[in-house]
Amino acid sequence: MRAEPGARIGRTELPDEQRDALRLAVRLEWASIAFLAVTVVIVALVLGSSQAMRAAWIEDLLSFLPPIAFLAARLVVRRRPDQRHPYGYHRATGIAHLVAAVSLLVMGAYLIVDSGSKLLAAEHPAIGGVTLFGETIWLGWLMIPAMALTIPAPVILGRKKMRLAETLHDKVLYADADMNKADWMTAGAAIVGVLGIGVGLWWADAAAALVIAASIARDGWKNLRRAVSALMDSRAKTFDDAEPHPLGREIDKTLRAIDWVGDAASRVRDEGHVFHVESFVIPAGGRMPTLAQLEAARERCVELDWKVQDMVIAPVAELPEELSRGSR
Repeated sequence: MRAEPGARIGRTELPDEQRDALRLAVRLEWASIAFLAVTVVIVALVLGSSQAMRAAWIEDLLSFLPPIAFLAARLVVRRRPDQRHPYGYHRATGIAHLVAAVSLLVMGAYLIVDSGSKLLAAEHPAIGGVTLFGETIWLGWLMIPAMALTIPAPVILGRKKMRLAETLHDKVLYADADMNKADWMTAGAAIVGVLGIGVGLWWADAAAALVIAASIARDGWKNLRRAVSALMDSRAKTFDDAEPHPLGREIDKTLRAIDWVGDAASRVRDEGHVFHVESFVIPAGGRMPTLAQLEAARERCVELDWKVQDMVIAPVAELPEELSRGSR
């Protein structure tokens, strides 16, 4: 039976929970893009000469990157492995993650230098007035509600995406949820900067811009480390990189519970959503297992979790040094 579009990652047919989560994640990403398109225009209309508003506007522009990266990678990773890509196309997720991270880091660094130089030069930003319906009002009174409007949506979208990132084991989606958190914090910092100018604190605007820039650079650096680490085949970790993924230990435990296995250790590679697993087993008593025993052991491990897409079991005389019990 042919899988319905979007219900497969590589050759892995997604369970119902992950399939529903993926559908919702796609809808949330499109909603994020639509929301950002509106807010970028609104903020651009009231930008003025505020450095903090400019930094917040640039961060809004950069916020397009994670959802676009997620949607683009989704189109690629669902392709089945072939002769040219025998491991599948899962690395597309890692590449998208890397591109978004580098963009964030570069822009954050640029804004730190730009805002810092203005602060050191003691530039006094001026927020002028604007005439509406025959009345001239301080532009700051338009900046503040404009930024306030950008706060609720990232809070809601970010929380929803965070839950889905865990269900799908999707680090790009997690990075996007993290970026949503930075978005509403940035809006708050920009409001403080504008209010600072309003009460005569000239430095408040540049200081707020520096806070925003530091937030962008921090997001970029954090995601860059995660993306590079994943592309360098580091030990598989949880969706938030907080700790080693427990699935590796579960696989080893499952293998050791088999009567013909003396000892076992696995190295697990995170391909983006799914794991590629290489398990080394020492046959008990030195007796080589049959083909049927090896296949049965593999099936028991694959059934542990949908993320175990490819698994190889290799009988060995001794475990690799890097996987010995002392280093696990």
